[in-house]
Amino acid sequence: MYQRSDSIETLALHIDGQHRPASGGSYFDSIDPYSGKVWTRVPSATAEDVDDAVRAAHHAFSSGPWAEMTPTQRGRLLYRLGDLVAAHAEKLGELEVRDNGKLLAEMLGQMRYLPEWFYYYGGLADKIEGSVTPAERPGMMHYVRYEPIGVVAAISPWNSPLVLTVWKLAPALAAGNTVVVKPSEYSSASMLYLAQLFEQAGFPPGVVNVITGIGKEVGEALVNHPLVERIAFTGGEAGGRAVYLAAAKSFKRVSLELGGKSPNIVFEDANLDDAVKGAVAGIFAAAGQTCMAGSRLLVQESIHDAFVEKLVAFAGTARLGDPMQSDTDIGPIATPQQFEKILNYIEIAKNEGATCVLGGERATGPGLGGGLFVQPTVFTGVNNRMRIAQEEVFGPLLSVIKFENEDEAVQIANDTLYGLAAGIWTQNLARAINLPTRLKAGTVWVNAYRVVSYLAPFGGVKNSGIGRENGKEAIREYLEAKSVFLNTMQGVPSPFVMRLPSVG
Repeated sequence: MYQRSDSIETLALHIDGQHRPASGGSYFDSIDPYSGKVWTRVPSATAEDVDDAVRAAHHAFSSGPWAEMTPTQRGRLLYRLGDLVAAHAEKLGELEVRDNGKLLAEMLGQMRYLPEWFYYYGGLADKIEGSVTPAERPGMMHYVRYEPIGVVAAISPWNSPLVLTVWKLAPALAAGNTVVVKPSEYSSASMLYLAQLFEQAGFPPGVVNVITGIGKEVGEALVNHPLVERIAFTGGEAGGRAVYLAAAKSFKRVSLELGGKSPNIVFEDANLDDAVKGAVAGIFAAAGQTCMAGSRLLVQESIHDAFVEKLVAFAGTARLGDPMQSDTDIGPIATPQQFEKILNYIEIAKNEGATCVLGGERATGPGLGGGLFVQPTVFTGVNNRMRIAQEEVFGPLLSVIKFENEDEAVQIANDTLYGLAAGIWTQNLARAINLPTRLKAGTVWVNAYRVVSYLAPFGGVKNSGIGRENGKEAIREYLEAKSVFLNTMQGVPSPFVMRLPSVG
């Protein structure tokens, strides 16, 4: 069993292979969401530190060992890193729990799975193949090659800091780019620890740099830096919009993985016991603090009452407590700000006329540490125009909405600004195959929920973002396609009589 230490460690930035304090000498405290106590001090970087990190990444990209490595050599480094992550999975998992309050059981599972991203993209590094197009005119050969873009800024959120950072790091490095990582100020420790593993794996200085600090100051300096060529951002809709607007000023390439208001749809022919488990996992796992949370539960009217009764009975057995303990089902909310936001949305739902059939309050009592706990909350009588059905709460709050038939379910499911994910629970084979095509979502699960893979592209439509992470599609996000025309004939005709198509 893991034990918390009362000692407070001071961390350091990771820039150009060196561990150093912020240039201004400032730090900020990281709070353990369960105990409510400071457990580590994190350097508060300045614009000068950002500049140093980006320039180190640019130098490593342009010259030196990394620039000279073959794709196969890069892939071997990623494999070595995967082995190190596997060896340090327990330490990384514990750091994640201390930072964001997620269950240790979940974090250990994530950390033990995390090496697969490095293995997958390590293997893919030397399989990025160009193409030769068919000859379209005599003596002229054309081929396409794929090249790395340059310095990538990877900005990750507090809820799953390492996983959502590695989704960016692994394909970016496999493609040959260099990276500056900016983790959330609420969960920086695990990424600073991971930076040490890059060193041990043999990555040259400057290839991966980690800067920490308050989002606005550090994030703006990073996004606006002229040597940053691409930005990979995961976070809230407002933050993503700010990044997108800033990046547009200098036409930086951008991918955004933002919020969601994902529908989890239960049909009358579903296995109801499985669907109950899927609904609970979809919203109460990670205390609802996940972009893909199934926060809207759409239940067919004919089974609504019976299903809600089963759901409430099962969700009501969830044990809240210390996320380090193996018998805890739901941990604390990660930050005081998020805690207050969730409680506010509970009041909004009550004022809008929704019926609270489970929870609906702050959770108190023995074993709840610093007190950032919200009861698993279920609202019925919700219509899709209510704020709790349209706005991302990012907490353990489930909105149950009735529907009559498949067409109405699709209409309700798609009637949102978001389009990240969706779930379908049915034993009808035709529906299982056909319905996903009608849902406006980047990921659709059938008789499952919250499943991800390094093989499967992940991302959203509409306000849930642009671009894809994971799978082969992700590595394309970090490559430029270059056309090369090669004239194999001797004697170039006079440009004054040449009648070949041209532009410019």
